[in-house]
Amino acid sequence: MLSIHENMIVDFSPSLLDKFGEVVARYPAGRQKSALLPILHLVQAEYGWLSVDAMDKVALYLEIKSIEVYEVATFYTMFFLEPKGKYVLEICRTGPCCLVGAERMMKHLESTLGVREGEVTSDGLFSWRGVECVAACGFGPVLQIGPEYTFYEKLTEEGLDQLIDELKHKSQTA
Repeated sequence: MLSIHENMIVDFSPSLLDKFGEVVARYPAGRQKSALLPILHLVQAEYGWLSVDAMDKVALYLEIKSIEVYEVATFYTMFFLEPKGKYVLEICRTGPCCLVGAERMMKHLESTLGVREGEVTSDGLFSWRGVECVAACGFGPVLQIGPEYTFYEKLTEEGLDQLIDELKHKSQTA
């Protein structure tokens, strides 16, 4: 049995732990590891990313080894292992989207936001990255914003600028 580190920074709220319990209850007794993916999604939704402390705490909750959590979190690109902006702009960078301007959109994001891929703007609002196929090949270039994964198709520089302005405004009024 794993023991809890006394100096662990992450402290899951009772409501988050209740959600964990609901997820684990979907699986047969002794198969709680099956709940790992949905629980990692819940943690990331709560904190914005998966810190080592958070992953260790998930391992303790599920009574599995920390390495089992790390293996899953590092395999799937949907999990962030370092802080990201409030809005993570993801541009499809596969062939069909690149043929119609995805690389141009990524350069425009870097220039407009003033950060490279994976970095966070100084106001904490934005980060961006290239991602693999988002299954909208006929509508490229395509951008998605998680965690709800809203899609923006047939992007242009002007449309990207408008989206950034809307997200800034939305953040100021929230």
